[in-house]
Amino acid sequence: MNPDDSPADDLEALLAEGRGPFVEILPADASPRKLAECLAAFANAKGGAVVLQLPAAPDAEAHVEAARQAIREAALLCDPPLILPVPRVASVVGATALVVHVPGGLPRAYAVQGKFYARDGARNAVLGPRDVRRLMLERGEVGFESQVPPNARMEDLDEAKVARYLAALQGLVADTPEQTLLLRGCLAERDGALVPTYAGILLFGKHPERFCRSSEIVAVRYLGDAMDDEFVREDIRDTLPEQIRRAEAFLVSHMRRGVRINGLARDEETEYPLKAVREAIVNAVAHRDYSIRGDSIRIAMFSNRIEFYSPGRLPGHVTIQNIVDERFSRNEVIVQVLSDLGFIERLGYGIDRMIRLMTERGLPAPEFQETANGFKVTLHGPAGRFVATRPDARKWQLLNLNPRQQQALEYIAENGRITNREFQELSPDVSPETIRRDLADLVDKGLLLKIGEKRATYYILK
Repeated sequence: MNPDDSPADDLEALLAEGRGPFVEILPADASPRKLAECLAAFANAKGGAVVLQLPAAPDAEAHVEAARQAIREAALLCDPPLILPVPRVASVVGATALVVHVPGGLPRAYAVQGKFYARDGARNAVLGPRDVRRLMLERGEVGFESQVPPNARMEDLDEAKVARYLAALQGLVADTPEQTLLLRGCLAERDGALVPTYAGILLFGKHPERFCRSSEIVAVRYLGDAMDDEFVREDIRDTLPEQIRRAEAFLVSHMRRGVRINGLARDEETEYPLKAVREAIVNAVAHRDYSIRGDSIRIAMFSNRIEFYSPGRLPGHVTIQNIVDERFSRNEVIVQVLSDLGFIERLGYGIDRMIRLMTERGLPAPEFQETANGFKVTLHGPAGRFVATRPDARKWQLLNLNPRQQQALEYIAENGRITNREFQELSPDVSPETIRRDLADLVDKGLLLKIGEKRATYYILK
């Protein structure tokens, strides 16, 4: 592996290299200070892995727990405390080891007792003043998520949501819930007391909008391919994990399901790959600039595309040109907690996966655009190759359809087509002229296609 390259996301690939620019192998009894120097050195460079070799003994579990405790202490020795993925037990060169992965692309500069370290080959080098200044310029100042909201208290956190998060963690859990949240960056010490940070409020707060008023998602579904006066809107105000779930549910509920025509084959599927949609939502939530007031994450669903807008331009050294390969976490605490909860992989921020999912479906690759004060991702739909097999019930609500017309659409969803006579049988108390007007109105509204003439006439979904 070339030291000038970014390290691989895959731990196995790193470990295969052995001790070097991206791997440090230490004994299980290494001191927290030594561990902290290695962790900070990797964090200030391009990331890597620290491997603690565990002795083969009957009480192996005790050695694992002792090693985890040493990593916790080392992470807290770093200034600021280092937020790390959960260490995992692995087999390294035939022996059992505890491996902790230090992400690359972190937004902070990390010190240990006043000294800044970086990886220089297979050793940890102390940075001189000039290199420290360069690192500070590259990494930027303290992130908004790590600041403490005015008047925030522990009582502002939802204990049930914290408990569910702690249950999702495996391995890296401190002695108390408060210590775990402190280790993760969701709490901070102020005047001898623990208080929530903005990250803690956004992830676990009872009412996050009290402290970060523009943190909601505004989701809108338009009927056509442009903004108009007919739409369905939902303002999603909740903790970030719940925002992701609710935004995904909104899009799925408005997404067409049907058949994509692929040559002679007919593939049953949703209008967009659901995993690609989820990646776009998660990226918008995880990487927006929460310090920007008066603007929200906006999701606009049109007949031919979905646009995801997130306040805040691309962070750090990431550009539109290198967005697939480069990593930089504006919100490292938020990213790590969402990773703990299974929403994202810590280093694979979903851009490359989103591209792959769309192109595998035969859809255009996502379109990325940096605006004056934000970032937009556009997923383009299947255009004319997608034939809906069931009507969009939310769309009916916008068109003021009567119960007979809704019943007719449901019939077509089940049977594929409807004739005038079949419609009459569904509504035997209604006159033939009313049935005719109902069908004509559905055609005029663009919901049905009329096929055939006179007695051979039937209607299908458009």
